[in-house]
Parts: sequence; structure tokens; C-alpha cells
Amino acid sequence: MTDRDSAIDRLVGTRRLRPIEALPWVIAIAAYFLLPQYLQLGTQILYTILYALSLDLLLGYTGIVTLGHAAYFGTGAYTAGLLAVAGWHEPITGLLLAMAVSGLLGLLSGAVILRTQGLALLMLGMAVTLLLYEAANNQNAITGGADGLQGVEIARVFGLFAFDMYGRVTYLYALGVLFLAWLLMRAIVHAPFGRSLVGIRQNPTRMLSIGVSVYRRRLVAFTIAASLAGLAGGLAAQTNQFVSLDALSFDMSGTAVLILVLGGPGRLYGAFIGATILMVAQDTLSKDDPIFWMFWLGLFVIALVLFVRGGALGLLDAGMSRLRKLRGAP
Repeated sequence: MTDRDSAIDRLVGTRRLRPIEALPWVIAIAAYFLLPQYLQLGTQILYTILYALSLDLLLGYTGIVTLGHAAYFGTGAYTAGLLAVAGWHEPITGLLLAMAVSGLLGLLSGAVILRTQGLALLMLGMAVTLLLYEAANNQNAITGGADGLQGVEIARVFGLFAFDMYGRVTYLYALGVLFLAWLLMRAIVHAPFGRSLVGIRQNPTRMLSIGVSVYRRRLVAFTIAASLAGLAGGLAAQTNQFVSLDALSFDMSGTAVLILVLGGPGRLYGAFIGATILMVAQDTLSKDDPIFWMFWLGLFVIALVLFVRGGALGLLDAGMSRLRKLRGAP
């Protein structure tokens, strides 16, 4: 195990599912029954987790730092939204198409972006997002421009379950999509391909010397991450039945990075914790202090980054390590 492995990673860092990994899903199902008034917020948290999870494959596992991930989230959102407006109301196929279009964009843009490094990579990622944002903003007749894409109507899920005003169906729908995406992501990071991505992040030169095609594997990871981001965007469009330009904004890219900083990058479950912390804090602070809530959120983030290494999972790691020492465990 590497020096980044921790007590938590030892619990969940194998291909075999462990009982502790059921905890997020138990909490999510309990929230459905115990917090029915917050199901709409819960749905937002679920697709935001999926979005952050897609970035984690790049930032946490592969070491690709990008601030343009909103391009693929927004592409998925507009694809699903435009399909629904055009009369394609079936949700599952709409999500799959959103995922495919975003993946294709990721493949094409990644083929260029990943030939650069450092600042150039950051700037090219941002440029793709800005180009798409302006294209969506200028095509009022298609995207709705600054007013957003309206008239997104989604058919019953599996022909049985209609989206209701209380958010029950949308919550379960988002939870099911996130669960399937998590299974895929988990299989990827624990497979030899996923372990090679960690090797590329740690020492790309050494991976090249043993015959690994670093560029090709980074491109595959980039495409998968873009596809998952598009899936999250499509899910957001369908559950909100509306798409705004915010889906392609720089803030959307920054949000995913912030979530991983809060939860812990490269840990698979950091997205779950970080998204929940951010969304709940945002909802609570905006109600308590509608004007200056971002100030308090900023203070919270600064304190966490300065004093807690590795985000919330890093804090949990430190607590578990201290507990093991008190028990005299090796």
C-alpha cells in the first residue's frame, strides 16, 4: 500500500464489497423516510455527488487538474433537456444519450488538452467550458439563452412512476442512477486499469518505462469522467425539468473541486461527504444569512483546508489512527 493509504482505505480498498460501504446507502434510504421535506435538496445532493465523483477519477486518481469539468456536466444537461423539449421524454434513454454525447466531447477535447501540462492544461479546459457557455448563451432559439431551457417534460420512469411535486420519485431515481454509477466507478478504481492511473499520478515517467501508454490511459480516464459528468448533468436536467447557463459556468467547475477538497480527493467516498457538507451548509447558511452566507461558507472552507489535511476523510483518518494507538493496535 502507498503512503496515501489510510485506515479507511484499508477497510474499503479491495474489490470485495465490505459491510461499511453500505453506510452511505443506508443513510440515503433513511433520509427518504425520515426527512421527506428535504427530498428535493436530497436529489440535488445525489446528482452533485455523481458530478464530483466523475471529477475524482481525474483529479484524485489520475492527477489531472482541470477547471473545465462543467463543460461535460453542461453538455449532458443540455442534451437531456433538448431531447425532452424535442419530444423524447423517456428518461433512461435520455440519460444514456446525454452520457454518450458528453463522453464524445470528452474524447475529442481530451485528445488535445492532455497533450499539454500544468497551466496550459488548466487554460484549455477552461476555454472549452467558456466556448460552450457562450454558444449556449447566444443560441436563444435552441437553448433559451440567459432565460434557460424550459419545457423539459419527462415521462414516467419505466412507464410507471411519474415525477411528483414532493420529490419522492426524483429522489429514488437519482439514488438508483448514482448507485449504478458508483458500482462502475468502484470497479474501475479497483481494477488494474484504476491502479495504473494511481501509478501515473505518482510517477508517470516510471509508468512509461514499464511500457504503459500514459497518454492513452489518461485519455480513457478523461473520457469516462466526461461521460459520468454528462450523466450527472442529464440527471440534473431531468429532475429539475429545467436547464440554465449555470450548468456550463466556471462556478460549476469550481464546485466539484471544492467538494473534493472538503471530502478528500482520490478516496472514492470523498465526493459523498464533500457534496453533502457543501449542499447542506449552503442551504442552511443561505436561510440564516441570505446576504453574507458565502462569507461564512468561505471561512468554513479555509479552516478545513488549513487545519484538516485530506478533507473530512482525513479528519476521520486521524481519529481512527488515534483510536488504534489508544487500543495498542499496530
